[in-house]
Amino acid sequence: MSQQDQLLSKILLGVSDADIPFVQLWQLLNKLGFDERIRGSHYIFTKKDVEEILNLQHSKGKAKPYQVKKVREVLLKYQLGGQDHAPI
Repeated sequence: MSQQDQLLSKILLGVSDADIPFVQLWQLLNKLGFDERIRGSHYIFTKKDVEEILNLQHSKGKAKPYQVKKVREVLLKYQLGGQDHAPI
């Protein structure tokens, strides 16, 4: 299992939202096809056919927990990340 697959599983399970490295989350969203723009400390991700806009910031190298929760909600709603990562 790749590092991104492990991260995706960790996000979808929701067991440690406060312990998600920002850089890995950023890489995952890019791999999933999200477009990115940066406004100051805000990394804003959009994707065609995804209604929500994901606005991420980092704190001491980690993604903010409430923003990880929002990413999880979007991934589940739009079934992004593949069938291998469907919640149990």
